[in-house]
Amino acid sequence: MPDPVSTSTRTNFIRQIIQDDLATGLHERLITRFPPEPNGYLHIGHAKSIVLNFGLAEDFGGVCNLRFDDTNPGKESPEFVEAIKEDVRWLGFDWGGQPRFASDYFEQLYGFAVELIEKGLAYVCDLSAEETRAYRGTLTEPGRDSPYRDRSMEENLDLFRRMRAGEFPDGARTLRAKIDMASPNINLRDPVLYRIRHGVIHHQTGSEWCLYPTYDYTHPISDALEGITHSLCTLEFEDHRPLYDWCVSHVSVPCQPRQIEFSRLNLEYTVMSKRLLTQLVSEQIVAGWDDPRMPTIAGLRRRGFTPGALRGFCERIGVTKADNLVEMGVLESAIRDELDASAPRAMAVLDPLRVVLTNLPADAPAAVEARNHPKDESMGVRELPLSAVLWIDRSDFEETPPKGFKRLIPGGEVRLRNAYVIRCDEVIKDADGAVIELRCAVDPDTLGKNPEGRKVKGVIHWVPAETAVDAEVRLYDRLFTVPQPGAGDRDFRADLNPDSLRVLSGAMLEPSLATAAPGARFQFEREGYFVVDPESTPERPVFNRTVTLRDTWAKTQGSAGQAGAGQGARGQRASGQKARSGDGRANAEAKAKGDSKAKGEAKNKDAGADKAQATSAQGIGASGGIA
Repeated sequence: MPDPVSTSTRTNFIRQIIQDDLATGLHERLITRFPPEPNGYLHIGHAKSIVLNFGLAEDFGGVCNLRFDDTNPGKESPEFVEAIKEDVRWLGFDWGGQPRFASDYFEQLYGFAVELIEKGLAYVCDLSAEETRAYRGTLTEPGRDSPYRDRSMEENLDLFRRMRAGEFPDGARTLRAKIDMASPNINLRDPVLYRIRHGVIHHQTGSEWCLYPTYDYTHPISDALEGITHSLCTLEFEDHRPLYDWCVSHVSVPCQPRQIEFSRLNLEYTVMSKRLLTQLVSEQIVAGWDDPRMPTIAGLRRRGFTPGALRGFCERIGVTKADNLVEMGVLESAIRDELDASAPRAMAVLDPLRVVLTNLPADAPAAVEARNHPKDESMGVRELPLSAVLWIDRSDFEETPPKGFKRLIPGGEVRLRNAYVIRCDEVIKDADGAVIELRCAVDPDTLGKNPEGRKVKGVIHWVPAETAVDAEVRLYDRLFTVPQPGAGDRDFRADLNPDSLRVLSGAMLEPSLATAAPGARFQFEREGYFVVDPESTPERPVFNRTVTLRDTWAKTQGSAGQAGAGQGARGQRASGQKARSGDGRANAEAKAKGDSKAKGEAKNKDAGADKAQATSAQGIGASGGIA
């Protein structure tokens, strides 16, 4: 298991509070907790909280509990419990022993509720949910006392016990705290502590209870029972802190934790609301919680993100009290930086065009050698079979080239990566005039050295046709076309990116990728970073694009007609290859992109190639500025 990122590399106000509390002897040991509700999969905002809570505990020699706040069983499930545990482990953290559940404390919570009743601080209320809201008042008007607020302690105890026994239907009665209906903080206007829920099978307690505590009551008391010293939560709970403090101050819990709020993570081009994420899944707009377009940890993992990249991202954005909107480019930069250093290189032709080498020398080597990483010799080398029939990418040939095009043209030369310089002598077309094959001549004196008397600027990637791996490649992009989906009360679904997924069948990969295991990550040279999908098999390899080599979103968004294009992916693939565009609901073929888009994106592809992969004799040297 990888080591958790240290949060000590960048100080923040929470770290300073903890340092002061430990230095003054207020606490002997730091105890934090990560308390997710098991009503969905964790998203990247939860990753920030995980890194903060577990990271601080590790840095200060403390402990961090994993506790499920499972007080709403109608929306919870064991699937979510297991997914959350997997995500925390994958990020590199361990809670030690068994995870905890708020339901572990249901009996104690009930006892503390009885204690509040006996102290005259809670009462059974018969108002309906609608009436309760009406009595609560507004932000500018005080609330009104419930007509049941002054019931006697004896009557409240009797009714509360009968509520637990199941004598009353759902919604008939609640237990409310007796605080202050005129408080300027609406959370203190006699909040509900317990409500009746019949017919719900709890994933931990089964059908034992029909009386469930609310989150605002359960959470602080669970913290206190576990001896939490610092209860870290996001800013939306700041107004709930007085109620948190009230709960732990008025029952006989062993300690009084301190709640500290920090800003939640808001990320561009996605949604972080659990409700909206659930809607995306339930309406099949995406293919599940682990769809690589989702901001869930499971989705990011399937897309090819690493634990280190997510932890590093959380470290970069820091911990503050100020609300902010983080650019998607910051997250993408975190994974690019990691994969640039760690991902082995490979060649993949996503839009294949057949090339026949008409004069491949009889003494040509059966294979050429390629380094697995241009900056890390310890990754070794691999052999690429060399044959007379190759696949190159269709975008690397232009019959009528635009200005500055440095790749293959009729009569022009390029170097095959790690191999020979070739010249295009003949262009073969089908009956419709589409280019289907190129006939090229090899310069036999250019293997391992530069041609004499001329300079060849372009270097293109290729794969041998005979041994190429036929694969499915899924080009994932941002799920939405605008930084803040649904802003201004707009339906967030109106901002969905129709090009957030394009599936390419018939991509041709170098043979070394035939045995790549699910989860293995690679840089496809001049294309981007990719990961083997969990659904991949040797018979049907599937690769997911993690991120492009460079962030081309802003440039593409600025081009006319390119609002949904995203991260520099090429247009619809030709030569029998199917490109499916999808928001999870559509499988219609994507429309072919215009010539200007194809040319611009090809430049982006070349610009993103390794600086070390340039125009030396073998196409391995320094940057070659391929256009």
